[in-house]
Amino acid sequence: MTPADAERLPVVVIGGGQAGLAMSWQLVAGGVEHAVLERDTALHTWRDARWDTFCLVTPNWQCRLPGYAYDGPDPDGFMVRSEIIDWLDGYRASFDPPLREGTAVTSLRPLGDGPGAEDPAGGFVIHTRTDATASACDGDVIVAEQVVVATGGYHVPAVPRVAERLPAGVHQVHSAAYTNPAALPDGPVLVVGTGQSGAQIAEDLHLAGRRVHLAVGNAPRFARRYRGRDVIAWMQDTGHYAKPVTERPLEERTQDRTNHYVTGRDGGRDIDLRAFARDGMVLHGRLTGIEAGGFRFAADLTANLDAADEVYNGINGLIDEYIAGAGLSVPIGPSRYHPLWAPTTATGPELAVDDVAAVVWATGFTRDYGWLHAGVFDGAGHPQHRRGVTAVPGLYFLGLPWLHTWGSGRFAGIAPDAAHLADRICDHFSDRVAERNRERCGDGR
Repeated sequence: MTPADAERLPVVVIGGGQAGLAMSWQLVAGGVEHAVLERDTALHTWRDARWDTFCLVTPNWQCRLPGYAYDGPDPDGFMVRSEIIDWLDGYRASFDPPLREGTAVTSLRPLGDGPGAEDPAGGFVIHTRTDATASACDGDVIVAEQVVVATGGYHVPAVPRVAERLPAGVHQVHSAAYTNPAALPDGPVLVVGTGQSGAQIAEDLHLAGRRVHLAVGNAPRFARRYRGRDVIAWMQDTGHYAKPVTERPLEERTQDRTNHYVTGRDGGRDIDLRAFARDGMVLHGRLTGIEAGGFRFAADLTANLDAADEVYNGINGLIDEYIAGAGLSVPIGPSRYHPLWAPTTATGPELAVDDVAAVVWATGFTRDYGWLHAGVFDGAGHPQHRRGVTAVPGLYFLGLPWLHTWGSGRFAGIAPDAAHLADRICDHFSDRVAERNRERCGDGR
């Protein structure tokens, strides 16, 4: 049963990152009472789960949140970690979000769901915990009419079970906990995975003079700059990033799709794994196992490098077509990348476990919605929605990769997605907001 003394709120936003704060800004602007529940501290992932040399891979001009945009001196640059934190802290300070930090949601369930439930007309019961030592049943209870889940799509670091085969003497760390090369023991390092984190961490170690082995996956890549501009600026102009996910090929309609690797470090540049290999980094195919004291790699190194280059070339080709169609006079550049290096075997050289001092698992994250008890998930655990609106009335998602467009999980796309949800929520509460405003103004004046 719902406790009689449960707190009741029109809206609860779960998650105090950039998506949760963006939603709060919209609700504050719309006069809708709400609370933002954050398990840790607001924006904590930017402080706690980024390495020392981390920087954005999208230009600063794309840093836009509702009512707030980057206005610094380097719009075409890439903010480093400390600058990102300062910018986001400025966003939080720019309005008054009703934040409740240190408040973990342990359970969310629709009212009318389960034995003894009540209020079948709608709404949600939310159990929270503010003391990490308390059990879920010891926490507070909130009844909310509407809920926005803004916890992002990257919850739990994913480390493959093969990691259990490594001897205790080999240091292991997930990319979420990697800080800098000096934090790893002396000796060669194996980085597993070549998404954005893996490729940038491998470069970080390489530039520090470490001996790096890199297990290359199937992540695509793109050029940092092409024909006089940042590639992201070109793709923005083509409308590519505004295209809804429903208009994308089926293989792109997934939250699990690996991001293209590129970097904003030192003003921005390509990440070319072949150039790394030419300069001394050792490339391998995908890691498939650890047996007989050695790492085993798939015979896909050449194919993975070639596939990444094809994406790179394809994006440049799309830009060429746009430039020609628009009749633009811009510098001419070769649209195709020509490999600087090629592997001699499909797997890369053999590698003994004893030959590495540390392994960095850049193997992504898994979802954790174990606390969310609502029929909105598919067989793979993905929330099912249409631009954040689920089939359960009053339950929404915000800040997920590909929620609506390429930018939905990034600064650039959160604002329009938050505005879309806010329109629905504010319409639901419009009569109450109008009445409250009349009371504040006195007889409608």
